[in-house]
Amino acid sequence: MSIKTKVLAAAAALTVAGGLSTAATLPASASTTQCGSACVQIFSKLYGPGFVESVFQGIPAAGQPTILHAASDSDPTGDFINPLGHPVLVSTFYAEGMVSAAVNAHYGSEPAVQVEYAPYGQGTGLCAAVATTAYQNEGLSLQPCSTPGTTVFIIDFADAPTAKPYFPIVNASTTDFTHPYTMTIHGNPACKPFPQITLQRMHDNPTDVPDNQLWGTAPGPAN
Repeated sequence: MSIKTKVLAAAAALTVAGGLSTAATLPASASTTQCGSACVQIFSKLYGPGFVESVFQGIPAAGQPTILHAASDSDPTGDFINPLGHPVLVSTFYAEGMVSAAVNAHYGSEPAVQVEYAPYGQGTGLCAAVATTAYQNEGLSLQPCSTPGTTVFIIDFADAPTAKPYFPIVNASTTDFTHPYTMTIHGNPACKPFPQITLQRMHDNPTDVPDNQLWGTAPGPAN
């Protein structure tokens, strides 16, 4: 299967899912009941769907770190939504001035998303992002969703392993296209409290990206 065909097929599957992708069955406590299936849950291949991307202390403020934290149906810190309702091509974000021409040239035909913090299903206008143009070991945090580049994430199927459904997630402000800055987790959230998600250059791509740089997603449970 060509990369183009692979990307288009994957993007279609993502759209059907209504969020990013359905990579695994999430526990019933994956999001608050108020957010329900509108929520998008993002989890590491290493630690499974029991731990999802969450906002540290649940504070809806720019600069608040995003971490891996236990999924819960009563704790809204893991409630994120896709404000567009489904992924769109990077070229669409480029047309809206949200990614650079260089990023569009490399990733224009791949799907991308923003994920907005929405405790109990209520949007905050703050998205998982980085505060400045991507660099090594930069921590993810909440930033205004209107911020170009840093708030957009590319679903990098071209560097995904053959054994799906996990894939790297590249920040669209990356300036390194050989080893792009991708979401990375260090520290087991079951043992290390509140490990922050960071950006690091992708390792061993495209054939053997490490598990701590691979992610899965799924919508929250139906209300």
